Amino acid sequence: MSQRPVIAIAGLACETSTFSPARTLGRAFHPRRGPEVIEKYAFLHNGTPLADVADWKGALIGHALPGGIVVRADFEQLSREILERLAAIVASNPIDGLWYDIHGAMCVDGMEDVEAELLRRIRSVIGPDVLVSASMDLHGNVSRELAHQTDLITCYRMAPHEDALETKERACRNLIDVLTSRTDTGRRRPLKAWVPIPILLPGEQTSTRNEPAKSLYSLVPEIEAMENVLDAAIWVGYAWADEPRNHAVVMVTGWDKGAVATGAKRLASLFWRVHKDFHFVAPTGSFSECIDNALASSNRPFFISDSGDNPTAGGSGDVTFGLNELLKRAEFAKEATPPVIYASIPGPQAIDVITKAGVGTTVTVTAGAQVDNLHAGPVTMTGRIHSIRYGDPDAEIEAVLQVGSVFTILTKFRKPYHHESDFVGLDLNPRVTDIVIVKIGYLEPELFNMAADWMIALTPGGVDQDLQRLGHHRILRPMWPFDKTFYRAPDLTPRLIPFSNEDLGTPQE
Repeated sequence: MSQRPVIAIAGLACETSTFSPARTLGRAFHPRRGPEVIEKYAFLHNGTPLADVADWKGALIGHALPGGIVVRADFEQLSREILERLAAIVASNPIDGLWYDIHGAMCVDGMEDVEAELLRRIRSVIGPDVLVSASMDLHGNVSRELAHQTDLITCYRMAPHEDALETKERACRNLIDVLTSRTDTGRRRPLKAWVPIPILLPGEQTSTRNEPAKSLYSLVPEIEAMENVLDAAIWVGYAWADEPRNHAVVMVTGWDKGAVATGAKRLASLFWRVHKDFHFVAPTGSFSECIDNALASSNRPFFISDSGDNPTAGGSGDVTFGLNELLKRAEFAKEATPPVIYASIPGPQAIDVITKAGVGTTVTVTAGAQVDNLHAGPVTMTGRIHSIRYGDPDAEIEAVLQVGSVFTILTKFRKPYHHESDFVGLDLNPRVTDIVIVKIGYLEPELFNMAADWMIALTPGGVDQDLQRLGHHRILRPMWPFDKTFYRAPDLTPRLIPFSNEDLGTPQE
């Protein structure tokens, strides 16, 4: 290729629980357009190696906080804008490649396999000859159709996702490598080996901090280093949605059928071999049991994950089950008792009362259960306003209400609390707090490093860790751990997926 390749960027990302009554609106995606897309990724800024070797054209990307099913009309509006912007790019600059920036677990009202459908629409604009490289979360889902529509595809190799930017950069680098070398080599499109695996586990049992996921994912670079292999990837899949595509997948791309098939077979075989060995990354218990353990422990701070309503897995964020249980405890009824931080509960009306009253005032407010009241109703609290903060991109307004020794964070809109600064900015110090309760699954790095001890509370909600309580009925069966008995070994034969500009042929698996 004598000139720099022209590469467009587009994609929508939202991890979506179909078991949450919440709905995700278009504004939650915080769309970036044109130059804003390039600005988001430092590895594409002027002067970087990738920026120098290609002409990057941002169309539209949108990354929403995980949540409930995306409203169809809002998705269609974003989809139309992506297509319109891509059409304008193609009209002025015929493109060679597309970086498809997605998560892989988005669900939209009345649609199936959304990422594959969006890419099908994109293909109708950019044409069949453009090479597409997708970057995904390892908790995304790769249907056979999505594997077909893409030419290159990769995902994170770490959970927690400390390699997110590295993965996106790898997807772009792989695309550049193929585009700039195919004229010399005569190779047009990489071969793709895809293996569906009948396993569907939550991330809290498959963290790469722990075995067996640690060893499983450590094999990925070894496979990638094989001769004639471009990339290797393992998707755990997304456990809190109920579609046939929700299961684990292995994919290997490269230039030799034998190499990609051998690599995919090794990864899939190891995944299945250890499928019974996955376990929670921390001790678990009911919410009450976790509180009891925290009080009995001398380790401080003691963290508890209120896991069933984790907003970064797809929970609504406003389930009040845990907070109700906490406020019932006599151990925290007085200010002099062990201090507890609870993060968090949305309550727009409560925030309105708090902001009008001001710090130091005692108020009575009601919050939570406006979206998900399946497990507990709204919670009413009387307490002293400890702090107020404005301007958060997700919450907009945050406040802390002290009830006894419990410091509850309330928000105008839901927000995850993953960083020490999230607490410090509200005049809270989790390092010297006895018990810190966060709506989260596995602890993100800053919290993990801060915790002297921790447990996962198996609480109800849209991302309940007890999957059998949720009622999946559309996933493929048998599926581990829903089915404990497999009367025959799963078929882990690598499927060679046709090139994206060829007919897919046989039905979906």
